[in-house]
Amino acid sequence: MDALSTTDLLRDALAGEQTAWRELVGRYAPLVWQVARAHRLSPADAADVSQNTWITLAEKAGTIRTPERLGAWLATTARRECLRVLGARTREISTDQVEWIARQDDYGPEAAVLRSDRDDFLWRAFEQLSQRCRSLLGLMAFAPELSYAQLAKAVGVAGTSVSTTRARCLDVLRRKLAIIGLPDEVAG
Repeated sequence: MDALSTTDLLRDALAGEQTAWRELVGRYAPLVWQVARAHRLSPADAADVSQNTWITLAEKAGTIRTPERLGAWLATTARRECLRVLGARTREISTDQVEWIARQDDYGPEAAVLRSDRDDFLWRAFEQLSQRCRSLLGLMAFAPELSYAQLAKAVGVAGTSVSTTRARCLDVLRRKLAIIGLPDEVAG
């Protein structure tokens, strides 16, 4: 199999020959792994990138126009997969990195009553917002994994106006809280 060209191996792999697949993986696995590790991914993430790259090849092998450039195709696919993994990582907040500071009186009955009062004020003000603001702020609070494009589609605003709409909605919410009369000791 070593004597076969990449074009021949890819053709044979598409025909279902397992030895051709093994040879392709043997030839290009170090390249895919090197691309993943060059992005400073953890070994587990690099393994996921590698696996997803090979799955993508299996799904799209028939669409490759220049099989002799398979190495470049695999490197590009692995790079894109790395960027997807890194992009998903930036949306995650590790609780290991957050310092939780809790005072003893945060859990007493007085604190519970104050939180309850504050929550009542907040929900009363929230109910007075427009449907669009309630939808947008609710989705942002309870589905933080949604992208701005997904939020825009769900709420029915332009993708570029999600952040300005959010800012306006929060400003209206603050004004409504002031009108309702949220006491300073409850807001803290």
